[in-house]
Amino acid sequence: MALKTIKINHIAKMEGHTGFVASILDGDVKQAKFDTLEGARLIEGILLGRDYFEVPMITARICGICPIVHFLSATQAIEDAFGTKVSSQTVALRKIMELLQIVHSHSLHVFFLSLPDFFGIENDLNFIKKFPKETNMALRVRKLAIELVKLIGGRVVHPLTMEVGGFKKLPSMEEINKLMKGFAPVFEDALSLAEFTGKIQFPKFRRQQEFIALYDKDEYEVLKGDIVSSSGKRYTAKEFEHQIRELHQPLENVKRVNLGDKPYYTGALARINLNFAKLNPQAKKLWLQKGLTLPVENTFYNVYAQAVEIVHALEEIKKLLAELGKIDQKNTKVKVIPRAGEGYGAVEAPRGILLDYYKFDAKGKVLEANIITPTAQFLANMEADLKDYLPSVYKLPVHERRQKIRALIRAYDPCISCATH
Repeated sequence: MALKTIKINHIAKMEGHTGFVASILDGDVKQAKFDTLEGARLIEGILLGRDYFEVPMITARICGICPIVHFLSATQAIEDAFGTKVSSQTVALRKIMELLQIVHSHSLHVFFLSLPDFFGIENDLNFIKKFPKETNMALRVRKLAIELVKLIGGRVVHPLTMEVGGFKKLPSMEEINKLMKGFAPVFEDALSLAEFTGKIQFPKFRRQQEFIALYDKDEYEVLKGDIVSSSGKRYTAKEFEHQIRELHQPLENVKRVNLGDKPYYTGALARINLNFAKLNPQAKKLWLQKGLTLPVENTFYNVYAQAVEIVHALEEIKKLLAELGKIDQKNTKVKVIPRAGEGYGAVEAPRGILLDYYKFDAKGKVLEANIITPTAQFLANMEADLKDYLPSVYKLPVHERRQKIRALIRAYDPCISCATH
């Protein structure tokens, strides 16, 4: 019997440090393991004994790419514990911030980190030279999102204005409208980039799997709501956290999470599979043009799902700002009264559902903390995909085989820094 080992020491163009190792015995894949190399960060331990208002500021430091979602998930868990009800204006502005996070994260990942894989280009500079027009489109889309985040949040990385109960400070509607004057050409750029992504011939691959996403009967939810699965189950954030199992493997700092004893997938593709009917018109049209039958079980299509979500998010931001109409500068924050109890938060990060749980004493100090990131949740699912995918590529020349393995891993858009928080 012949044992073959496949090892990739470092997978670039993703957040954090990781490798990959697989063992194949006479064509049978015995192991396909994501080898996380990030050090432990112990964020949950750092939170213990802290005042409640410090928690979102600390959890936001888990990630420099998506600090907004970490801030909002923690904030919602705190407000759940204290029974704090924020204003509709706060909800709308938080949702806009969440959607902006999705736009600027997706535009970075889709165009600069993942798409080069499908053209056989490893060096992004060569990809940029090949597609200068599309490069500038992606940069313009990301720039608008970043400028809006800065205007509403005070700065791009780790925004300053958000807090438990609302906002410290708000921009004027005039400032927002001035920035939104450049929206129309940027939206056209987003449409063009999604169409460009839709023309790619993704590898043929399919594996039956379970998809998990936030759900609301009225909208394509990213900020609140219940959690649903493709198997037809529905949970509150609290119920879902009690259903999943966290696994810690020897010599590994990342958490792995299963639903019961099975892996599952969360992310852009899961959101579209479960919430397609509530996509905004232009985003829905893009997906229908591709002629894909739902559910799509080829996880390479997460890249296209992200491109479509950029369009959806921009449509939604414009709609939310129109509904907001004006900003009431007096309505920035409700009073927060600490109390003993526990709370749960769940938001859709760019990479999937992010869960926060905290238990507080009567003074609002943290007694227990648990954060479950998207990558921790889909890691086992990604390894199951790789195990099924390897038989079709392991006989290829080493360089080509590595390209294809990296392409599948990067299509998931993993964040190892978040997973090893």
